[in-house]
Amino acid sequence: MATAGLTIDGVRFRDSEGREVTFRGINVAGDCKLPRHPPQPSHETQGFYDAENVSFVGRPFTEEEAHIHFGRIKRWGYNVVRYIFTWEALEHAGPGNYDEDFIDHTIKILRIAKSYGLYIFMDPHQDVWSRFTGGSGAPLWTLYACGLNPEAFNATQAAVVHNTWPDPAQFPKMLWPTNYTRLATETTFTLFYAGRDFAPNAIIDGKNIQDYLTDHFIAACARLAQRIHDAGGLEDECIIGWETMNEPHRGLIGWEDLTALPDELKMRKGTMPSPWQSILTGSGRAVEVDVYDFNTFGPYKSGRELVDPEGVSAWLSPDFDDTRYGWNRDAGWKLGECLWAQNGVWDPKQEQLLQPNYFASIPKSGEKLDYIKYTNLYYMQHFRKYRDAIRSIHKNCMILVQSAVLEIPPSIKGTPDDEDRLIFASHYYDGITLLQKHWNKYYNVDVFGILRHKYSSPVFAVRLGEAAIRRCLRDQLSAIREEGMGYLGDHPTLFTEIGIPFDMDDKYAYKTGDYSSQISALDANHFALEGSGAQGYTLWTYVVQNDHEWGDQWNGEDLSIVSVDDPLLPSASDISALPSANPSTTSLGQRSAGTGTTIADSTTIDPSNLKDALKTPTIQQQPGRPVSTSQPFTTQPNTTINTNANTTGYRAAEAWVRPSPIATVGSVQSYGFDLKSVTFTFSLTSDTPTKETVATEIFLPEFHFPPGKTTVEVSGGRWRIDSVDVDGQGMQLMKWWHGAGDQSMTVKGMKRKAGALMEEEDEVDGGYLETMRENCSVM
Repeated sequence: MATAGLTIDGVRFRDSEGREVTFRGINVAGDCKLPRHPPQPSHETQGFYDAENVSFVGRPFTEEEAHIHFGRIKRWGYNVVRYIFTWEALEHAGPGNYDEDFIDHTIKILRIAKSYGLYIFMDPHQDVWSRFTGGSGAPLWTLYACGLNPEAFNATQAAVVHNTWPDPAQFPKMLWPTNYTRLATETTFTLFYAGRDFAPNAIIDGKNIQDYLTDHFIAACARLAQRIHDAGGLEDECIIGWETMNEPHRGLIGWEDLTALPDELKMRKGTMPSPWQSILTGSGRAVEVDVYDFNTFGPYKSGRELVDPEGVSAWLSPDFDDTRYGWNRDAGWKLGECLWAQNGVWDPKQEQLLQPNYFASIPKSGEKLDYIKYTNLYYMQHFRKYRDAIRSIHKNCMILVQSAVLEIPPSIKGTPDDEDRLIFASHYYDGITLLQKHWNKYYNVDVFGILRHKYSSPVFAVRLGEAAIRRCLRDQLSAIREEGMGYLGDHPTLFTEIGIPFDMDDKYAYKTGDYSSQISALDANHFALEGSGAQGYTLWTYVVQNDHEWGDQWNGEDLSIVSVDDPLLPSASDISALPSANPSTTSLGQRSAGTGTTIADSTTIDPSNLKDALKTPTIQQQPGRPVSTSQPFTTQPNTTINTNANTTGYRAAEAWVRPSPIATVGSVQSYGFDLKSVTFTFSLTSDTPTKETVATEIFLPEFHFPPGKTTVEVSGGRWRIDSVDVDGQGMQLMKWWHGAGDQSMTVKGMKRKAGALMEEEDEVDGGYLETMRENCSVM
C-alpha cells in the first residue's frame, strides 16, 4: 500500500500517474500533546512540574495499537494524516538532550502508517506555548530560560492552567485560548520571534533569547527529520511534507497600547487583563480587571474582578540555579525583576507605565509594527530558517506554511519564497459553535467577513436559517483560500484543522444518545470544505483516549471523532448480519477466526444477546462505562454495535464518513455529499481519456452505499465498485473509466434515520447495484 510520490501542479496535487489527489485527512492524534508515561491529562496535578522525567513514547499509540487505528482510519476513507508531535516530546529533559527513544518509536509508527498507503505531513504542534502555560508544545525549561516561574502562574494569572485550577471539573470551557493574551505566553512568543529587538539584554550562552529558543526548536525538529532520513524508506514515499509551527502568535509585537485590548481581539473570556495589568499582577500587584463572557454575537463585558497575587511574582527569584540546565545567563539579565521593567517599559518603584507603545514599533528604528508587519518580518524570518533546516535534510519535502489563525498570510507572491513545493495551511473553526458548545441552526455570523471589514455593521454579517449558515461556512472557507492565493501565490490550500465539539449542550448526546446536533454541525463543516475549492483537509481530531467524562483529556476539549465510550460506525457487512425476520428465531453461525466474532454455531439471536452477536474486530467500546485516566489505554479485539434504533449514536460518524474523490484522471471541478438525500455528486474535466490501468478512484463508504441499495449515473464510460481488503475488512472503492472532456457522476445510497442502522422504510430508493457491474457506454 505504499503511497506514490506527489508533485504539485499549480494549486493541485498529482500522483505518479498524473491524477489529481484530493486530501481527506485526520489529525493523529490529540493525545500527542500529553506525556504517556506517566499519563498526564490536563485535569491531573500530581507530578505536573516533574517535566524532565516524562516520556511521550507510545504517542500517538503503541506499535500493537497502531494497526487498529491506521486500519480504521484507512477504512473510513482518509488518505492523509497530519502527524502531531511536540517540541516537548523531543527535548523535555533539557536543551540539546533529545529523547531518542521517542524518535525510534515515531519512526516505527510512521512505517506502519506507510504500510496503509497513508500520506503523512509532520506537525510540530503547540497551543499557547506549552502545557505549563495552559496548552502544549514547548518544554518546561523554555519558561525558565525566559526568566519565568511557572509555579507562580496560578497566583498571578500569568496563565490559567487546567492542571492547577482549584477544581478541574469546573474549568471554564474554552478558557485556555485567553492565555495568548496573558503575561507568560505574551512574553514567550515576543521573545521567540523578536527578542533581539525588544529584550536585547536577555542573553543566554552568548545568544539573545530569541536565537536561543528558535535555534533549539528548529534543531529539535531537524533532529527528528534527520533520524527519519537516516532510517530510509519514509521520505516522499510516506512523509510528503513538514508544516511550520502550529498556530503561531505574535505575543506583544505590534501591540499599540499596553493599557488596552484592541477592538479586533474577539477571544475574550473570563478575566481579560490588558498587557499592563498582566505586567503588574505578574510582579505581585493587585489589580481589578474586566471579566468577559461570550454569546452568539461575540464577547461582552460581564463584570470586574480583583486579581491579587499577594506579592507572588511570575518571574524567577534571584536564587534560581541556572546550572540546572547548564546554561550561562548574562549578568545584564537580572533574575527576580520583570524583564520588561529591565527594558524600560515601566518603573516598578513608582508602578508607572513609561512606554505604553513600546511594542508598537521597532525600538531601534522606530518602524511602525502591526500584525501584517509582524507576519512579513518576524514570522518570515523564522519561517525561512525552519524551511531551510528541514529542506537541508528532506530535500524534496513540501512545506506547509501556517501563519497566525485568521490573520492575513505573508505577502510572498512573486518573491523567491513563492516556490513550487509550498502549501497554504489554514485553520478554521465555527467559533460560535466551538465557544458555546451548541449548534445553532437558526443563525450564525460571517466572522471572517467581519475580520476583513466586509460589512459596515456586524448586523449585516448575520445569516439566518440552516441553509444560509451552511453557505456562510462554505463562503468563509472559499474566501480564506482565495486570500491565501492572493498573498502566497498559486499553491494548494489545506485546512489542516477544522472540527466541532461533541460535548454540546452540557453533554446532551452522552445522556440521550441523540447526536443530531453533532451530525448537523459536522455535515455543515464538510459541506463547506467540499464546496470551498480547497485541495483537502485534516479534521481535528482523532484522540485514542477520549471519553465522555474528560473528552480529549486536554483543557475540557472534546473534538475527537472517536471515543472509548461510543460505538463505532458498523460496516454494511456487520449491518447485514442483523436479522431481517423475527430476531428470536434467527441464527447467526460462527464467522471465520479472522473476524473476531465469538458467537457459537446455532446460537439463537434474541434481544438479550443481539449486541454480542454483532461485535467487530476493533477497539473495545463500552458506552457509558467510566474510564480510568491513570492508566494507558489498552486495546481489545471487539467493539459493540449499538443496535437499538431508539438510541441514536455512533458519534455522528454518518456525517464524517463520506464519499470523496481520491485520485482523479484530469482535474476535479466540484464534488459534494448531500447527507439528507445520501447523494454524492462529482464532476471533472480531463484532456485525455482514462487508460485501462489508470482509472479515476472514489472512496464510497459502504455504510451509505451498501450493495443492493446504491444507484450510479455517469455521463459516460464504465465503472466498477470493489471491496479493498484492509486488515481483513473491506473498504469500498469505485473505479471509473471515462472519456476526455467534462464528465459527471451521481451516486445515490441508502437513507437511514440519524444514528440508526435500519433503512428509512418510507423512503427506500429501490435501486440495486451489482458490486462488480460495469455500466458500458462509448468512452
